[in-house]
Amino acid sequence: MLTIPITAKMLRHFSSKRIMLVGVIAFNLLLCLPGFTTYVWQLVILLFFFGSARNIYNLSTNAQAVSIQVFYDKPIMVTFHGIWSIAGFAGAAVGYLMVSFNVATSWHLLMVGIAMLIITAIFYPYIYDEKPAVTSSTAGFRLPDKYLIKFALICFASMACENTMYDWSAIYFQKVVHPSKSAATAAFVVYMVAMTLGRFTGDKLVASAGIKKVLMLSGILITSGLLFCIILPYVITTYIAYAMVGVGVSCIVPLVFSMAGKSQSMNTGQALAAVSTVGYLGFLVIPPTVGFIAQAIGLRWAFGIVACFGALIIILVFQLKENKQPEVIPS
Repeated sequence: MLTIPITAKMLRHFSSKRIMLVGVIAFNLLLCLPGFTTYVWQLVILLFFFGSARNIYNLSTNAQAVSIQVFYDKPIMVTFHGIWSIAGFAGAAVGYLMVSFNVATSWHLLMVGIAMLIITAIFYPYIYDEKPAVTSSTAGFRLPDKYLIKFALICFASMACENTMYDWSAIYFQKVVHPSKSAATAAFVVYMVAMTLGRFTGDKLVASAGIKKVLMLSGILITSGLLFCIILPYVITTYIAYAMVGVGVSCIVPLVFSMAGKSQSMNTGQALAAVSTVGYLGFLVIPPTVGFIAQAIGLRWAFGIVACFGALIIILVFQLKENKQPEVIPS
């Protein structure tokens, strides 16, 4: 969170290609180190800078994706995030193999970090070297303006639902549905597979229906899915509900980033940083809040409250007016 304004300022002065290189090198060098720490304070400091590198890398990559979209006559932004989901599965598979062969965590992370640096060296020369856009804004970082605030709130609501599913879906399945151990393990997989498939089909849906309709459908799926698993807490119905939520959250963030990147009062990096600042608050604050609510009145009520964020997405998307932003002439 603290690094977002710094990244915004960097993206104002340098191309996203250069910032990506800084982010990916720092990110993967730091990834090599956690297994070699011996004290908690060392790990805490290391993870702080790892998070910083992650945000430099993440924002510059999304800024690059928004720039690349200009060269295509069809939507491609959601597919980029689909690749990220595939990488998540790949990381889990590599981790499973490492554990199966009793490979030490230190060597596991070191090998992954080195492999990613090699991949960077191979593909970096082909990255588009776009120049930072000149805007009327002089600040390196700004909070969302009137044009971006709805996008930021949609991002907040979506990330709140997404991270709640990461942190609480398996626990909900165990505590409320009471399934077998194998069925409980499969629940989160159903959610992740649905989200990945949603991202690989999202661009086609956007091309045929438009961004606003896709965002509206996403909000409906999130709200309906969460309510469905609350009302009918059984194995099959919860699988279906998790799949609905997975598809629902799959397209929202990339589409919001795509729309926010078209801001004419900020350059792409500044706009994404402004939206991300609000969005990540949902990612960080809401899941712990779910825990407090669950402890007080139960997980089903907690999930019901999270469903309200899905409803908030529907309301905000309904108010969106595409391509209605006033032109801002750079000074």
